[in-house]
Amino acid sequence: MPRAPLDAPLVLPPLVRDGAEPLAVQLAAALRDAILAGRLPTASRLPATRRLAEQLGIGRNTVLAAYEQLQAEGFILARGGSGTEIAPLPAAQPPQAPAARPLSRRVRHLMEIPLPFGRHPGALLAPGMPDLDHFPWAEWSRLLARRWRRPGPELLAPADPAGHGGLRDAIAQWLGRTRGLRCTAAQVMIVSGSQQALDLTAKVLLDPGDGVLCEDPCYPGLRGVLRAAGARVESVPVDALGFDIAVAEHAQPAARLAWVTPSHQYPSGTTMPPARRLALVDWARRREGWIVEDDYDGDFRHAGPPLAALHGLDGDHRTIHLGTFSKSMFPGLRLGWLVLPDDLVAPFLVARRLADMAPPSLTQAAMADFMAEGLFARHLRRMRGLYAARRTAVMAAAERHLTPFGTLAPGEAGLHSVLWLHPGHDDQDAAARAHAAGLACPPLSNYRIHPGPPGLVLGWGNLPEDRMDTVLRRLADALGQQATEECRSGVGFPLSMGG
Repeated sequence: MPRAPLDAPLVLPPLVRDGAEPLAVQLAAALRDAILAGRLPTASRLPATRRLAEQLGIGRNTVLAAYEQLQAEGFILARGGSGTEIAPLPAAQPPQAPAARPLSRRVRHLMEIPLPFGRHPGALLAPGMPDLDHFPWAEWSRLLARRWRRPGPELLAPADPAGHGGLRDAIAQWLGRTRGLRCTAAQVMIVSGSQQALDLTAKVLLDPGDGVLCEDPCYPGLRGVLRAAGARVESVPVDALGFDIAVAEHAQPAARLAWVTPSHQYPSGTTMPPARRLALVDWARRREGWIVEDDYDGDFRHAGPPLAALHGLDGDHRTIHLGTFSKSMFPGLRLGWLVLPDDLVAPFLVARRLADMAPPSLTQAAMADFMAEGLFARHLRRMRGLYAARRTAVMAAAERHLTPFGTLAPGEAGLHSVLWLHPGHDDQDAAARAHAAGLACPPLSNYRIHPGPPGLVLGWGNLPEDRMDTVLRRLADALGQQATEECRSGVGFPLSMGG
């Protein structure tokens, strides 16, 4: 093969003298790329180190270090008095279109789940986003800084998979005072948000093929967890009173686990009354089954104080209670909890050790301080008033602008409401048009296991009252465009059609 003359100049990308990588590393990478791309063919000679250093305006030792690195990797050969040349390499294969890569059945199932809409603080009408402007950032920063200044060896050592003891104790006391749970710190496990709580619970309690009673509609992330575990999702349609175990037991008598959101059904917003709660507890006792109570936003109840948790009614200890600080604090905190029956603590700890051990100890400690100093309770009192005013504002704006298209159900808790669209609307199309208008309200069909009435899930937690009217008018304009086109095509219903 013909060799390039010794004095042939090399064309290389410019080296960044003040970059994060040393010049020798940059030079070695540039030469390596040129060799792999075929711009420096096999057996062609590289310039002498002194000459290349002069050409690039760098020190000779830098070039020597780059050459030594490439020689160690086998890309170049030093021929003594004959100079340095490119080592033989396998012929490069022409690029081919990538074939479909094999994936596990678990991931293939997960990829069928619709992605969430608008998961960023500025997304208008996105469910699950609390108001971040009114969070007490100064107090939170002070607690974090204090912990960072004096972390202590216990916070720098490997984390306890059950979680920080102070935070577990604070959560147990908080749930006892506000939700009627009879639990100790030993039963509390700190997790990285409710999604990890769902995943751990499925891994501990479910085998492939097990049937799980699920509300329909429900949180899409739950369906993903259950599919990943190989479980059979047995849907139970939600009515005006939420989940009905009598209906579920008749239709699916073999199931032994029920996954419910009794305090504020997600996403429909209904609340399970005491009679149905007690019937569900009795079912778990008779069937020797399990109840998973997802209390994702139970701190924000607008029709009176927070309800007693289902866990507090279960004297047979068959309820697993899970909660999260994502709504009450902020989503990026990634802290939640599980309250476990005593005999499940050890199995959950085993599963947890094989996951991520625990969230960062310093963050947990700061959250424990936030609760112990009364800042959490004060923050919730302030936010409950703010969200109650926003709920009133969104209902009034919906009555002004959205009545031609559907009915907004107020819901008794939480930071979102469902706009139940009139029959004939396609909620997927409605959500797409809203998205094109800059609104992130997902279609209710994304939450359904089986088809049902159409709707949009409107999150208003991060929407100030003075913007509520403008934003809902924008949504009405998007829906009006949809309805107008349907009427022109002879499909759907006239704009004046009522509920």
